[in-house]
Amino acid sequence: MFKVTKEIYFCYGHRLLDYPGKCRNLHGHNGRAVVTLETPVLDKLGMVIDFTEIKRVIGAWIDEALDHRMILHRDDPALPELRRLGEPVVVLDVNPTAENLAKLIFDHAVENNLPVTEVTLWETETSFATYRR
Repeated sequence: MFKVTKEIYFCYGHRLLDYPGKCRNLHGHNGRAVVTLETPVLDKLGMVIDFTEIKRVIGAWIDEALDHRMILHRDDPALPELRRLGEPVVVLDVNPTAENLAKLIFDHAVENNLPVTEVTLWETETSFATYRR
């Protein structure tokens, strides 16, 4: 099996509903998505996939959909005010944990027919979550 990995950096804000710790407050992160793709056979150029293609499909989507946005649960009471102010928000049906954001990125890769096997989202320099098949 051949494997390639691409790191994509982005900034985002969030908070966790019904959470007893500090993450119940609005706050931000400098995130790092580590996307791994695998295939048993290389393409005609000898690649799993061109890194530029990963950047084009996943990196551009992260830049447009998640970067510098507040990512919140659909029941978050701050949503109406953020929308009123014209702030860029992403609304999820689940708490915007590192685990759920890793799955969100993974699902986007799958929807775009990339042979993704794992996405790790680093929320801080010492904390990360991974979603894999």
